[in-house]
Amino acid sequence: MKYFLSDKASLKLLENPCVYHIKNDELYELDFESFDFLKRCSESGCSAKKNDFIDYCLKEGILVTKKIDSRRPPLEKSPVPSLRYIELQITNKCNLRCKHCYIADRGTDELSLKSIRDILKEFEYMQGLRVLITGGEPLLHNRFEEINEMLSQFLIRKVLFTNGTLLSEKKLKHLNFNEFQISIDGLEKSHDSLRGIGTFKKAMNAVKLSLDYGFNVSIATMVHPENINDFDRMKKLFMKIGIKEWQVDIPCITGRLTENVDFQMNPKEGGKYLRYGYGTGIHTSSSGFACGLHLMAIIANGNVAKCTFYSDAPVGKVEEGLRKCWERIKPVTIDELKCDCEYIESCRGGCRYRAQLSGDPLGKDLYRCALYGTI
Repeated sequence: MKYFLSDKASLKLLENPCVYHIKNDELYELDFESFDFLKRCSESGCSAKKNDFIDYCLKEGILVTKKIDSRRPPLEKSPVPSLRYIELQITNKCNLRCKHCYIADRGTDELSLKSIRDILKEFEYMQGLRVLITGGEPLLHNRFEEINEMLSQFLIRKVLFTNGTLLSEKKLKHLNFNEFQISIDGLEKSHDSLRGIGTFKKAMNAVKLSLDYGFNVSIATMVHPENINDFDRMKKLFMKIGIKEWQVDIPCITGRLTENVDFQMNPKEGGKYLRYGYGTGIHTSSSGFACGLHLMAIIANGNVAKCTFYSDAPVGKVEEGLRKCWERIKPVTIDELKCDCEYIESCRGGCRYRAQLSGDPLGKDLYRCALYGTI
């Protein structure tokens, strides 16, 4: 029997050799023998007798028995640490004025089509896994349709971050994304109090339509004073309709939230709600490092930063290339943090930007401390 690497799978030379199933968002670490076998399967197919490894790969959709013509990205060793995820803020235009938005009012910036193409090409070359297309509202980019068409050229997972209000059935028929992350910040009254009247119904309609069209859908929820009584009901609702991942976080007190004091929450009030949410989130990271080890952000004005919260402290410009900017970001180790509790390996110190807002970039993220009951 001859076997071929699936067009949904891509070999990656990260810190260790891996195969990444793009559709299922699964990363499998390999030994060198298994990697070499799958590499031969990706080039011209590989004849072999069935064994447990081949059976597993067939079951997981990594291998298929019919040749598929698929472009394969180059196999070059990634930098260490590897750049696995990029937040790609293609525009800061938005149709809403959410009270917690960290972007606030910074004018209108958009990445050019050429910049986006160059970013994705280099990211793929650097063995990247997942691109998070964000905004603003990314659907408002002036050339979004062309961006959408371009995405099919790259063998990486594409995730659209959206408020859901513009995600119509007509658009869904043509989108080249693997996943939508849609913001639902409470049930109707509490969601609308943050994002505007009528936005909850539009966002939930987008969730249901996306699921009906077979897309993976994750939900992002921000904790705020108006939704703290909604979490049990939200969890039941999301699990009932088939949401496999629910991310719960607390907005940093920056941007518009600095003006909307009624929507701010202190750590003891808000931190305990971080226990909600479920799903795998990012893939397993290297032990001993704090948050953000494998992540970098490209801002709509062309700046590159360690994440979008650090947009005012860029490490470079996109024209310099991803690799040069990535080399300037120094990973933070857990040993450097001023954290001393028993949960440090699972918490990884929480959000460094929240810690910085509290006065010390190596200090504690008090919201995460509240989750673990250490304050």
